[in-house]
Amino acid sequence: MTTSDPEARHRLAPVINALPGEPVPYYLATGEGLRHETGGLLWTVIARTEDTGGLFDAAFVLGPRGAEIPFHSFAGYQRSYYVFEGSAQFWLPGESRILVPGDSVHVPPGTPVACRMLSHLTKVLQYSAPGGALDGLPKAANVEQHIYAAGAVIAGEVPPGATPHDPPQVAHGDAWDDTLPSGTEGYFLRARTGDRRGWPDAVNSFLARGRNTGGRYFAVNTLAAPQPYIIRHFHQRHTENFLCLSGRIWLWVNGEEILLTPGDFLHAPPGTVHSFAVTAHNTQLLGLLTSDIFEPFFDVTGVPTEDHVLTEGLIDPSVVMGGMRANQDLDVVVAGGPPERVRATGI
Repeated sequence: MTTSDPEARHRLAPVINALPGEPVPYYLATGEGLRHETGGLLWTVIARTEDTGGLFDAAFVLGPRGAEIPFHSFAGYQRSYYVFEGSAQFWLPGESRILVPGDSVHVPPGTPVACRMLSHLTKVLQYSAPGGALDGLPKAANVEQHIYAAGAVIAGEVPPGATPHDPPQVAHGDAWDDTLPSGTEGYFLRARTGDRRGWPDAVNSFLARGRNTGGRYFAVNTLAAPQPYIIRHFHQRHTENFLCLSGRIWLWVNGEEILLTPGDFLHAPPGTVHSFAVTAHNTQLLGLLTSDIFEPFFDVTGVPTEDHVLTEGLIDPSVVMGGMRANQDLDVVVAGGPPERVRATGI
């Protein structure tokens, strides 16, 4: 069913383990998507322009130790890279860092970036907005396997459609990288840092704000204790993307329950009625939201904190609802109370 009407999406069951080719709700288990192998790296595309209405595209890059992507830039795309597994060295002009799971690097349009995998089975997410940065991946290179070929030649290829650069690859630095810049310059950010807001049994860490991405998107990491479903709701003007980093997250999506475990992805365009519950301790969820209009929600429903981990029971849950009632322009439409209890979880 093709639709651009947000309210019509209330009735759409999410597409499961396939890219839909239109902006409707869909879910991909880890490893699913369109796969391409180039330069010894396996690219698994989990979002294309046709799947997101042109808002963004995204892919996981999986590679062995020594595989690299040379310095390159894209003129029109804001990009963020998140290390999911393993370790990788990233370069921006004049600086470099060794990144581990939870660390990220954020690259404005036209800024060169390079990376090298430092351990086998290193997995990095590339998220770029607007969509189009991944359009150059050769369709003829589609592969069926879900892991890169053993013994593949590591070529160090610039992504198709990118502009190559040749600045020096400087030695890596050891800066803390724990604050967000004031503008759109490139930056590194370490896990569990950035701007943090406390929630009931959770803490939200901004990895990128709209001021860092030209308003194209923002990114937030949620670290949470087990908790039941929140109210059912939908958004009219922004898209949410959920990526499970650790633990277990149940998502209720237009009446369907979907379990997210590490590496799983769910895309919820405007009009998707949804809720979520956490059923494992120290669960982490990466939220990528396009555009940035929903960013104030986390500020007005939480409390500033300097802590890097959650404090169980930090604030009264009424603070969240009070923040929503006091701010009527957050693009949240309540669609009902929490869904019924999660099946087979005991909460």
